[in-house]
Amino acid sequence: MPISSAFVPSAARAAAADRWIHPTPAGLFVAPGGFFIDPVRAVERAVITHGHSDHARGGHSHVLATPATLAVMEQRLGRAAGAVRQPLDYGESLTVGDVRLTLVPAGHVLGSAQVVVEHGGARVVVSGDYKRRPDPTCAPFDPVPCDVFVTEATFALPIFRHPPAEAEIGRLLHSLALFPERSHLVSVYALGKCQRVIALLRAAGYGRPIYLHSALEPLCALYARFGVDLGDLRPAAEAGAAALRGAVVLTSGGGGHWMERLSDPVTAVASGWVRVRQWARQRGAELPLVISDHADWDELTATLAELSPAEVWITHGRDDALSHHAARLGIRARALALVGRSGEGDGEEEGA
Repeated sequence: MPISSAFVPSAARAAAADRWIHPTPAGLFVAPGGFFIDPVRAVERAVITHGHSDHARGGHSHVLATPATLAVMEQRLGRAAGAVRQPLDYGESLTVGDVRLTLVPAGHVLGSAQVVVEHGGARVVVSGDYKRRPDPTCAPFDPVPCDVFVTEATFALPIFRHPPAEAEIGRLLHSLALFPERSHLVSVYALGKCQRVIALLRAAGYGRPIYLHSALEPLCALYARFGVDLGDLRPAAEAGAAALRGAVVLTSGGGGHWMERLSDPVTAVASGWVRVRQWARQRGAELPLVISDHADWDELTATLAELSPAEVWITHGRDDALSHHAARLGIRARALALVGRSGEGDGEEEGA
């Protein structure tokens, strides 16, 4: 049975929810289901929202996630990805203990999901990380009305307003046209950002080969197995100096002897954090590209207004500003301050 969209949030149900879903040192625990969501420690039963390392950790006995997230975990963690791995497709529901559990798209990276938990007539949605913008490499965010919406707040300050990603790719293409002899070395996160940058380049008409640091190749191959066409990708380590001249080369920060063959490279970084000039300068970004897989301030606040839950629980990030905004909307806010999550001012959250 699909999730009903005809759902009216209730303050009473939201107030009672923390008796059965609550933060613990291991992570967010759903007591009537006996499972944790994105636990930071090895547990008996884990539900994983997506494959980034601050959400998908190894050592759990039983792991439930989308097929793509399980594939990412298996590639990154090997046997530690979980003794028993249970796939659940988007939109399918499952009874676990005394709760109904459904995964719906989060729009963050391939396989990313919001966890919809229903118990005793109440509905809690744990968004994991999410964004609202179109992304050709993953399914779009699916808004689900609920009593409690559990959200991140990585970019929950009004200074974080991401420009259209297509415009940032346009800046990269303009630089390539301006400096046709220089390689363009773009630093990206291995999961999500890498593939999104490639897909955006392809959508903008860039048909030349794109060269990859070896650390990026396995996940690009995994995306291709899940039907995401990224075009002509080649190992940078096997390319000669002539091929790399004027080419786009993606790296996750690692190097190699092949970097000596780059022709006077233009250094670029694709991240939402490049809005912070000091962050960009520290990473030597000659061409900062504001491309993020997280919701910015406008997306976070628009999502609260659209869902209008009775309560919003904030897992990590800049919770003060988002809590204040929620109060103005008449939504009770609560900061969970879950341990083990990145993005608390250090600007190093994977996928940001």
